[in-house]
Amino acid sequence: MIRATLQQLRVFQAVAEHRSYTKAAEEIHLTQPGVSIQVKRLEELLGVTLFEKMGNQIYLTAEGKELLETCHDMFDRLELFEEKLKELSGDVTGPISVCVISSAKYFLPFLLGNFMRRYPNVEPRLKVTNRANLLARLAANEDDLYITGLVPEELPVIEHPFLENVLVVTAHPTHPLANNKGITLEELTAERFVGREPGSGTRKAVEELFSEQGLKISPYIELNSAEAIKQGVMAGLGLAVLSLHSLSLEIAAKKLVVLDVEGF
Repeated sequence: MIRATLQQLRVFQAVAEHRSYTKAAEEIHLTQPGVSIQVKRLEELLGVTLFEKMGNQIYLTAEGKELLETCHDMFDRLELFEEKLKELSGDVTGPISVCVISSAKYFLPFLLGNFMRRYPNVEPRLKVTNRANLLARLAANEDDLYITGLVPEELPVIEHPFLENVLVVTAHPTHPLANNKGITLEELTAERFVGREPGSGTRKAVEELFSEQGLKISPYIELNSAEAIKQGVMAGLGLAVLSLHSLSLEIAAKKLVVLDVEGF
């Protein structure tokens, strides 16, 4: 059985990932000679050479590459074990990275605030972006939790629906359709729309809805945020499809109205 210490393996991993004794020393708060000694002792213990030097660069040997993979597996398991211990003790602590679509920013801060009052030792890291960027981050497993309006069918995810994201057609109160009832999707195709950029989940959902009826709409103006779109609608530039979560203030102030559209 290999009798290397965790400290020796951590030092080795730091050197291997940075390809530098100096940077590794800075990361783990040791002197550079201390790092070199730890690596040398580990090599003697294993009976192999872990690094080779070419010019001013150091490279992993075949044995070093195998050990680095082993270190990754081992430290990942140890981190998981630590989290399990916290769960068993009833503590919820540490960082959590959450990536959300832009419409979630209208309700997530309230949910996050309640969560933080319950678990004050959690350190949230919030990333607000559009659907395309969220899917890229999800595919790369960059975050712990993702909130999106449409579940990605192309990725193996575990989904937990928790809130309805109601999409509505909104207009300026003086728009000719503002007081109409039962507006059809076909009627809307004659209207100008202020819409989200390609990659937006809202835009994808709307395009699919119209496509199911053999219809098509294209944004007259493309903007990359709900706030900018609301300003465009209030300025009379056209209609827009937005999350109802984002409209409470504007509807209350009678700056915008929700149209009665079939299918929404």
